[in-house]
Amino acid sequence: MAGSKVKQDMPPAGGYAPFDYKRNLPKRGLSGYSMFGIGIGVMVFGYWRLFSWNRERRRLQIEDLEARIALMPLMQAETDRRTLRMLRENLEEEAILMKDVPGWKVGETVYNTDRWVTPLTEELFNLRSREELVHKRFGFTWYV
Repeated sequence: MAGSKVKQDMPPAGGYAPFDYKRNLPKRGLSGYSMFGIGIGVMVFGYWRLFSWNRERRRLQIEDLEARIALMPLMQAETDRRTLRMLRENLEEEAILMKDVPGWKVGETVYNTDRWVTPLTEELFNLRSREELVHKRFGFTWYV
């Protein structure tokens, strides 16, 4: 072994060439300013749509209210007609039931006034079935 000579590697004459060690990331996506601008634009568009929809919804509510106000006299007249029909039927039934009671006056009011007093639901439905009274008072409900 003493006879073998080791040859050491050495750099080339003039040294190695410089190599690029800095980060070289490609530009990806939009810049921060452009994303901020797009976000502001989307918010402005959203608020514009929200305000325009609220304006339209308010207009529709006013239209519904005007229609309801226009139909209210008709609905009140129908309710009054139904009430008077039920009162007439009740008076006829009262005349049949109380015909044998001496001194009974059919249709005599219990109120001390000459003005119209809207009858209570119980007064209208006294001579009818309990189901009709419950339906009138609570509406159409089914309890399971």
